Amino acid sequence: MNNNQTDIKGESVLVKELSKGNILAFNTLFREYGKRLYRFAFGYLKSEDEAEELVQEVFTIIWEKRADLKEELSFKAYLFTIAFNIIRKHFRTKAQLSEFFKTGAGDDLDMQTSQKINYDSLYQYITELVNQLPEKRRIIFEKSRFEGLSIKEIAEEFKISHKTVENQLTEALKFIRTNLNKESIPAILFFVLFVS
Repeated sequence: MNNNQTDIKGESVLVKELSKGNILAFNTLFREYGKRLYRFAFGYLKSEDEAEELVQEVFTIIWEKRADLKEELSFKAYLFTIAFNIIRKHFRTKAQLSEFFKTGAGDDLDMQTSQKINYDSLYQYITELVNQLPEKRRIIFEKSRFEGLSIKEIAEEFKISHKTVENQLTEALKFIRTNLNKESIPAILFFVLFVS
């Protein structure tokens, strides 16, 4: 069994325990994802205080809805879906959403359609696309987007230049964006906030 399979199995156990109200399981998941969630939030909110508040809000929601959690749940997808919805509300409230659409990519986005998207399914679809990337590119992408590592940290870990990391990420995002467009998936907003 590889490490990923072990991690998934271990996470399933934690989710199951959390659903029963196990505070230790909750704290373990918080330690595992809190920092990644903070980096994700700070990247868009540009505020340490607001990013910290978002992390607290997300995990408060997780705790309040713990009884509804399923063992087979993709906890990471669930976590970032909640975060995405909070960030979307933030930008809509502050009328800053247009900042993400300077290229015109989201001009025709139907917000009602967007709200009906099954984000967990989209996450799974993106994961399938990521798995089609060349191995080195896939690993770099996962380190960046799913583990929250910076370009500098990835470059140091693999002993490659910052430019190489940037190029690999650019190609990975280009591949994913192209395939999302081919499938006519109305999820540009989610894609921009989640993996761009």
